[in-house]
Amino acid sequence: MSIEVKESNIQITGMTCAACATRIEKGLNKMEGVEQATVNLALEKSSIKYDPSKLNAVDLEKKIEALGYGVMKEKAEFDITGMTCAACSTRIEKGLNKMEGVASANVNLALEKATIEFNPSEVTIADIIAKVEKLGYGAHQKQEDKQQVDHREKAIKEQKRKFIASAILSLPLLWTMVAHFSFTSFLYVPDFLMNPWIQLILATPVQFIIGKQFYVGAYKTLRNGGANMDVLVVMGTSAAYFYSVYQAIITAGTHHSPHLYFETSAVLITLIVLGKLFEAKAKGRSSEAIKKLMGLQAKTAIVLRDGIEKEIPLAEVVIGDTILVKPGEKIPVDGEVLEGTSAVDESMLTGESLPVDKKSGDVLYGSTINKNGFIKMKATKVGRDTALAQIIKVVEDAQGSKAPIQRMADQISGIFVPIVVGIAILTFLVWIIWVKPGEFTPALEVLIAVLVIACPCALGLATPTSIMAGSGRAAEFGILFKGGEHLEQTQSIDTVVVDKTGTVTHGKPVLTDVLVVADQDEEKFLSLIGAAEKQSEHPLAQAIVQGIGEKGIELGDVQFFEAIPGYGVQTTVSGQGVVIGTRKLMQQYGIDITAVLPTMEKLESDGKTAMLAGINGQYAGLVAVADTIKDTSVEAVRRLKEMGIKVIMMTGDNKRAAQAIGKEVGVDEVIAEVLPEGKAEEVKKLQATGKKVAMVGDGINDAPALATADIGMAIGTGTDVAMEAADVTLIRGDLNSIADAILMSRKTMRNIKQNLFWAFGYNTLGIPIAAIGLLAPWVAGAAMAFSSVSVVLNALRLQRVKLEK
Repeated sequence: MSIEVKESNIQITGMTCAACATRIEKGLNKMEGVEQATVNLALEKSSIKYDPSKLNAVDLEKKIEALGYGVMKEKAEFDITGMTCAACSTRIEKGLNKMEGVASANVNLALEKATIEFNPSEVTIADIIAKVEKLGYGAHQKQEDKQQVDHREKAIKEQKRKFIASAILSLPLLWTMVAHFSFTSFLYVPDFLMNPWIQLILATPVQFIIGKQFYVGAYKTLRNGGANMDVLVVMGTSAAYFYSVYQAIITAGTHHSPHLYFETSAVLITLIVLGKLFEAKAKGRSSEAIKKLMGLQAKTAIVLRDGIEKEIPLAEVVIGDTILVKPGEKIPVDGEVLEGTSAVDESMLTGESLPVDKKSGDVLYGSTINKNGFIKMKATKVGRDTALAQIIKVVEDAQGSKAPIQRMADQISGIFVPIVVGIAILTFLVWIIWVKPGEFTPALEVLIAVLVIACPCALGLATPTSIMAGSGRAAEFGILFKGGEHLEQTQSIDTVVVDKTGTVTHGKPVLTDVLVVADQDEEKFLSLIGAAEKQSEHPLAQAIVQGIGEKGIELGDVQFFEAIPGYGVQTTVSGQGVVIGTRKLMQQYGIDITAVLPTMEKLESDGKTAMLAGINGQYAGLVAVADTIKDTSVEAVRRLKEMGIKVIMMTGDNKRAAQAIGKEVGVDEVIAEVLPEGKAEEVKKLQATGKKVAMVGDGINDAPALATADIGMAIGTGTDVAMEAADVTLIRGDLNSIADAILMSRKTMRNIKQNLFWAFGYNTLGIPIAAIGLLAPWVAGAAMAFSSVSVVLNALRLQRVKLEK
């Protein structure tokens, strides 16, 4: 019996460096019932797969809090209708508190109000409203609570306030330090600033009020047996601060000038807070892709309920609602047209600039724009089930996932802080015993410099920020990577296998030729053929049916139908046995087709697909269809070949027709007449020769091959099954997106390697330089802050990558 696995995404606060993320990850993975937990420092988010029979989201949140970190929750207020007594409010409160993802729910009968704290990745506003309605009451989110404050914006404002306060207090101390140098002795320094007690008054708020976040972080981490960046900062700045206090006390009332390091501790904290401010701003920019996608959503919808039009928040739309969409408005949710006709701009999904005509029965996608007509539609998908919500989820999952290259950095950062503390103590002892025996001051300076220079922030941010920026930028071009591992693996692709129908071609073939034997009536022949093919979902069959329908021919009655995958169909129409399909199908039924083969080969050499038809065991005629090649296919194949990638076209179509199209497009090789189950085998054959294969397809029959390939790419205009099996979804249905996906992967991996090189190189060089006394502590602090910011800014260069639009 398979174990049900649930996934929870929890926003975490209080992480300061890679060691924090690694610690939470290890703690979660040790919990019984947790299948896999990953923590992303840059996104400040965890993704946890667990067995819901053993624990729940609340247990996971408690574990994170027990490790010394916070869990970000949202709070919303609702107006509740239909309550009559205390039993009603108690019933709603109990029902809401039992919901997965709801941290607390409080219902006030007198005010007819509910205040709910919840995890937005586990439960949505729509889920909460639906639960209240299921309990027999009404719920509407209070309007004033709908403007949610971005927690990252809040954090940026907080860090900005801390930095300003810290800078004001540290500036006089920095002034005294700068004036110590011989080349700056001309600077005037007021005597009172040299007073140890004045410096103590200035440094203390910086150390313990602004620096409180570091002390709290260090305490929580040490309490749980770990060590992170906060530990290094606290040890370094505390050593400088308390040594200065000691010096001020022992020299009080004497004529000795104390050796004070108040400016070192204060300036260090100021620089680290500044670094955190820059880092928070940069990390905020790296999630711009998600904000842009969310910004596409409509805010409200006009629904028709009980014959009354009312405008309601998007979160309150439910499946089955009748929605009115005026010209120029965004379509609120996914659905289908009930009444009206219009042209809809779907460029945000498909990239196609031309609007698509919509009529009754046609599918509509939320966030696309109704251009010129009035539409009445029925909601079929709402909330997290809409196409746009699914795209946002794929991007969020990709940004939150870990690429294999990150594991190395995580392992190093997990043991990094204890090693640095050991190196710092050893360096201190070497200096005080051998380098400058008995001199405490220089040994202390070196200790502080080593502790501060070695912050593992840059190491922890190197990979996730690049993954965020790279996958986010790719999403803007309609390329959705399902995870960091797929973004990493795509760069190694050297062979691309593309399906023909719907991928290289438009997948909308048209009927071009009808040839019947001499004694056969063409209209009667087409009546039988059209009826038989109408039962098939194959694009070629649909083209035949459409072509016959345009001739105004009435179709026969079907008594029996059987699809033979890869060969054709066998049917009984109006009492006559009809088979339509390939040469092999005709041979299987003993139908002689010798006379028509030259004609068939001629049609196929022209790139047409000819299908033979037999009626009552005798050859009766053939129909031919042709699919048109997408305008971008030739250009896309050329780009791939220029990138050093072999391009193979694979199809179930006959060899001659496939080769004609393959030649026109310019592919390196054509594999034709492949049955659906054979596509995966062909991919395996290529892999067996050492090739890294990407399979690109759009149909249900492509799903096994997509899953088998090293990277499966689904054309977004295709089926849901294909997209589910794929690692990358190309929303725009343009083969140029294949080259763009590989290019984006290559650029992202290059960026990650640059970041890791900088992070490792920085620490490899910085620690020895600090240990031999060539770095003043405040310089080490500035360098540490700069290293983290530089890594994030380098990752953000990916947001300016130019791809084919």
